[in-house]
Formats: sequence, structure tokens, C-alpha cells
Amino acid sequence: MAKIGSMMDIGKRSMMNSQTALQTVSHNIANRTTEGYSRQRVDTVTAVPITEGNLQLGMGNRAASVSRTNNPYLEKQLQKETGQMGMFEGRSDAMGRVEQVFNEQINKGLNQYMTDFFNGFRELSNNPESVTSRTMVKEAGEALAKDFHRVDHQLTEIQKDLDERVKNEVQEINKMTKEVGTLNQQIAQTELQGIPANDQRDRRDVLLKHINEKIDINYAEGSNGMVTIQTAGNAILVSGLDSYEMQTHENPTTQHVEVYFKPGDHTPAFAITDRIRGGTIGGLLDVRDKVVPDFKDKMDHVATTLAREVNSAHLQGFDRRGRQGLTFFELGPQTEGASREIKVNDAIVNDVNRIAAASKPNAVGDNTVANVVSQLQYKEVMDGNSSTMDDYYNSQVGRVGVIAQRADKAKEAQGNILKQLDTLRESVSGVSLDEETTKMIEWQKSFDASARVIRTADEMFDTVLNLKRL
Repeated sequence: MAKIGSMMDIGKRSMMNSQTALQTVSHNIANRTTEGYSRQRVDTVTAVPITEGNLQLGMGNRAASVSRTNNPYLEKQLQKETGQMGMFEGRSDAMGRVEQVFNEQINKGLNQYMTDFFNGFRELSNNPESVTSRTMVKEAGEALAKDFHRVDHQLTEIQKDLDERVKNEVQEINKMTKEVGTLNQQIAQTELQGIPANDQRDRRDVLLKHINEKIDINYAEGSNGMVTIQTAGNAILVSGLDSYEMQTHENPTTQHVEVYFKPGDHTPAFAITDRIRGGTIGGLLDVRDKVVPDFKDKMDHVATTLAREVNSAHLQGFDRRGRQGLTFFELGPQTEGASREIKVNDAIVNDVNRIAAASKPNAVGDNTVANVVSQLQYKEVMDGNSSTMDDYYNSQVGRVGVIAQRADKAKEAQGNILKQLDTLRESVSGVSLDEETTKMIEWQKSFDASARVIRTADEMFDTVLNLKRL
């Protein structure tokens, strides 16, 4: 009778194991498209046998645990490469915006406006007494100054847009670090009971990957299963159950958004902007604080040189009424901001007769100064008198294209690396519908066989009872 009862216990336990396995298979299939999900499996071990005389009788098996198929090293590598991808994406997107500012193929660019301006003086040299030619010079000068303003304004707007993106990224990071703190608590509580927290760990891995995509982090897992996340040197975002927020404030000096870390309610926030080296934020800050200011400086240099050379020649001439020439372009005392401030002298705007073409007073047909100004287009006044303004500007346009292309290539190459790692992870931790369907049929058959064991034991039990009734 004891053996028949044991058979029923074995069959019952086997049926329960099959149910557990079938539920796990269903869970795998349902989460096939869930980001970061690791395939789970039921680990079964033989049950404790019983001893009867000189025999040791097996008692079937039992479900020891439900574990996830996961390669921690691969996950860490995937998170690291995702951080690099975030850096390249942020830089590539921002450089795409900068490239559009200098896109000479789509829009009439600064180079063409400079050519139109010098061509205006060439036309004036052909008709030095013409008011119409002077009007064309004035309008070309105003158009040139306006395009300098456009370039500076668009570059400034790109910086403001990048500021807003940094704000949004910081807000997303704060949400995710708060969730990581909650998951830390859930994982610690669950695993304290000896139960693997598979789904919570999967979700936490996904969050770590996304945080790393937005900002460079270092993290480590403690013996209690909780992770500590650190960024920008000594800024701890998550420690155990606690999460700490980053903040963004506008710097009144630079008028750009700075990233701050606040370790506690009673501790003042400190800036960490210059310590951020990776992730999307790192890419955005690199373009905002290095690339864009560099090109703004270069445009200021062009504007300053143009105004200086034109003014120097124009001051030596005489206008249509014999008056001494005046400065053609008005500019501030500093090079910084020159492309934003450059404009045609108000006196010339109000009276085109003030434009000087002659080298001597009352020489209406003299075109000497007009010729001198028109030839400035070919004068080597940039890069230590080694290149013209056209050449210098074109080299900067080329630089923008090269930097943008490198950013795109780096993004593409990193995307291929990530794709390979994703494929590798999928082969290890991903869910295969064919494999899960096979397992489902296997466990279903096992469930049916276990039921037959119970039915057989029940029939044997009835037979034994019937023997006693005889």
C-alpha cells in the first residue's frame, strides 16, 4: 500500500512540475518581444529517495527553481556599447543640424553673398558715377550682413535646442534611477527568500542599458543583489533603495544649461557638466560646448576680417560728392560676436552717395577704390595671410561636412557592433517560438503520462481493496 501511495505522490508531483514548466513556457512565449527579456526555464532535480530494507527507492523529481538563461558578461558589454552608441547618436544628430546651417547646395550661403558683395563693387568700378550701382552695393552689403546674422542665429538656436534636449534626457534619467531603486528593493526582498527575481533583474538590466545610453555610468552589484550607480566621477545616482536626482539650471554667464547633482536635501548641488564624457548627453554637450562655439568663432573671424579690410580701403576713398570715405561696415570693438553685430553703416544705408569709389575728391569717373575693394575677394588675408576669405570660409564648410560624416560613420559602425551583440544575446537569452512549442508538447505529454501513473496507482489501489472484500 505504501508503494501505491508513493506512486500517487510521484505522479502528483510530476503533474505539478509539468504545470510549472508549461506556465514558464507560456511566460516565455508571451514575452518574446519584451525588450531585455531573458528566456526562463524550470530546473528540476530528483526528489529525496526513501530507503526500504536494502533498497533505495526513487521518489520522482521536484522543481528546484525557475532560472533565466543569461550571460552577465554579455549584458555588461551590451550596456557599455549602448553607451557608446548614445554618444555617437547624440553627436551625429547635433552635427546634422550644424551641417544644415552651412549647406551651400540647398540654400544660398554666405560664400555666395560675399561674392555678390564684391561683384557689386566690380559693377560700381565699371560705372563709378552710377547711383544704381551704389544702391546694388548697399543692398549686397546688407544681404551679406544679414546672412552673417543668420549663421550666428542658427548656431545659437542649435545650442538652445541642445540645452532643451539635455534637460529632457536628465528628466528621463531621474525617472529610470528612481525605478532602479524600487527594483533593488524588490530583488533584495525576493532573493532573501532564496527565490530568483528573474523578471525584476531583466527590467533592471534594461534600465541600466538605457541610463548608460544617456550618460556614462559605472555600476556594481552588491552581495544583496542591489546595484549602485555612479556617474561623472563621484555623483551617486542609486545606492541601495535610495535614488538621487540630477538637476539642470541655466548658467547666467554662458546662458547654457548646466547639469548638477544634488546628493541630499541638505547638501548643495554641484555642477558635473564638465565631467560627463559619454552617452547622448555627452555627445550633445560636446557639440554644444566645443564644435558650435568653434564655428561661431570662425565666422566671427571672417566677419571681423571682412569689415576691417573693406573699411580700411573705403576710408581711403571719396564718395560721389567728393567727401572723405567712412567705414562701410559697423562692428563692435571685440571679435567675439562680430557675425552677430556686423551691419552696413547707417549713413550709407540712408544715402548711397556716401559709398566711396574714387581715390581723389571730385573725381566722378575715378574707380580706384571700387577696384581695390572688389579685389579683396582674392586677397590672402586669412590664416596668417595664406588664404583668401573665400578659401577660409569654404574650408570651414568642408570641416563641418567632414565632422558630420565622421559622426555618421561612427554611429553606423557602432550600430553594427550593437546589432552583432544583440544577435549574440538573442542566441543565448532570446525566446525561440519553435523551441518553446517543442517544449510545450514535451511537457504536455509528460503531464499526460503523470496522470496515467496516478490512474494506474488508483486502479492498483482498487484492486487491493477488492481483494480484501472477497
